[in-house]
Amino acid sequence: MTMMKSLIFVEPGKIEIVEKKIPDVGPNDALLKITTTTICGTDIHIFKGEYPVAKGLTIGHEPVGIIEKLGSAVMGYKEGQRVIAGAICPTFTSYASQDGFPSQDGGYLDADGKCSCHGYKATGGWRFGNHIDGTQAEYVLVPDAQANLCPVPDGLTDEQVLMCPDIMSTGFKGAENANIQIGDVVAIFAQGPIGLCATAGARLKGASLIIAVDGNNQRLEMAKKLGADITLNFTEVDVVDEIMKITGGRGVDSSIEALGLQATFNQCIKILKPGGTFSSLGVYSEDLVIPIANFAAGLGDHTIRTALCPGGKERMRRLLNVIESGRVDLSEMVTHTYALDDIVEAYDLFMHQRDGVLKVAIKP
Repeated sequence: MTMMKSLIFVEPGKIEIVEKKIPDVGPNDALLKITTTTICGTDIHIFKGEYPVAKGLTIGHEPVGIIEKLGSAVMGYKEGQRVIAGAICPTFTSYASQDGFPSQDGGYLDADGKCSCHGYKATGGWRFGNHIDGTQAEYVLVPDAQANLCPVPDGLTDEQVLMCPDIMSTGFKGAENANIQIGDVVAIFAQGPIGLCATAGARLKGASLIIAVDGNNQRLEMAKKLGADITLNFTEVDVVDEIMKITGGRGVDSSIEALGLQATFNQCIKILKPGGTFSSLGVYSEDLVIPIANFAAGLGDHTIRTALCPGGKERMRRLLNVIESGRVDLSEMVTHTYALDDIVEAYDLFMHQRDGVLKVAIKP
């Protein structure tokens, strides 16, 4: 067999299943046979034309699969082994990686003259479905496989580990960037998949009071399961006033924004105590304005941190440890399952948020 099914970006508002050649495997690569993948909010941005990618590119960046073929230089793995790879696949050889920012590693672009900054490329570590063909296909080629493949422990299902490559890693990074200390009060705005993972991460980091905000009661119920102590529906209450009441006017120690809107950005700053940390996970499509009064004219010792999902095999190993130990169970977030042949229908469901969808498992 030399051909495979792949979902490609055709033009804004149009995606389709096509036949593509199964990739050739270079010495540092691994070919994965996909067993399960999923659809991400970023894929919707691509579908709508809000994030530009090349026409004909296979979309998707969250793989669970089996090693079909290994490159000659890849050591420590075997064909037939069950693995995941992070949505972010750094080379770990660039200046950016060695500077501590592997998610921003564009070192692989140097040879093509696309990156003249010694590997410093914003979002450069995101290759699947961005710079190279992604995971919504029967097979995917994993670059720098020895740095990016992570074995899946026996006994864990695809659904249990499906969140690790992206949303678990991203959501947990939101909690890590929020500088949460034991006993802190944390508010998390938007309880979509990434926000829910940030809620779970805040609990693991030791927050004593976690406030989850969303407009969907079903998602707020899931937030309670994952660690939220108080849930606020923004369609029912003024969440800024409510949070200030809950904190006695002090504000929260940390706020996390997981949506990417000016409104939620503002709210996260308005509820933040002086000296607090605002962790931003949103993908913003327009310029932002900082509410200057709540920002104390820049004199409030506030910290604002942004993040791109961390990748690499060590990050994936740690996340799998959390799953295997039972500290977090994210399998309930998989609310729907579709065959790859029906993925366009799955996109429509996910994009329009029907039928209580959180995450969709795609099975080639």
